[in-house]
Amino acid sequence: MSLTAWLFFLPACFALNMAPGPNNLLSINVAARYGFARAVVGGMGRLVAFAAMIALTAAGLAVVLRASETFFLVIKLAGAAYLVWIAIQLWRSDAAPAGMTLEEDASLARIAWRECLVAAGNPKAILVFTAFLPQFVNVAKPMGPQFAVLGASFLVLEWIAIALYSLAGVYLGRWLTRQAVRRWFNRCCGAFLGLIGVSFLLVRHR
Repeated sequence: MSLTAWLFFLPACFALNMAPGPNNLLSINVAARYGFARAVVGGMGRLVAFAAMIALTAAGLAVVLRASETFFLVIKLAGAAYLVWIAIQLWRSDAAPAGMTLEEDASLARIAWRECLVAAGNPKAILVFTAFLPQFVNVAKPMGPQFAVLGASFLVLEWIAIALYSLAGVYLGRWLTRQAVRRWFNRCCGAFLGLIGVSFLLVRHR
């Protein structure tokens, strides 16, 4: 991979990192309710999932996904079901005061685990790693080091996206001082997550 290819990869990749999606929506919601630090640290859970996907892609997951329509369908259905479940939980939330109490659901471990599961069950993210990253790999050269550079770059940019979306959530959280507004916010997030989950079912195997 040439320096030119890597410099072209960075802005294209960051656009993907910043695109609204289920994980970024979760970061906004967590930051609005529990603060910037908790959202950023908890968001690291998705980096674990993404790092595993990148490693699997480098090891040949792209070939498996393209060959096995059943495997892709299982991942798609699991991801959709989990997002719909989170959407229902947000919709039914009692809108506890943001930043005032730490529910069990707000522990760092639970936030990180939720981020990890949402990322792992996102077929669009899987397609990014199996179809987007390989486009920047020079097959005439050792692919391991190239995937390492591309993967590390993606994770750094994803961390920046986590921070930016969490910051947006903090500023949004200042408006969530009334219970009715908090309930509306949680239901909007839940509705969007539910729609994203349903949209997963429209992602086709290629």
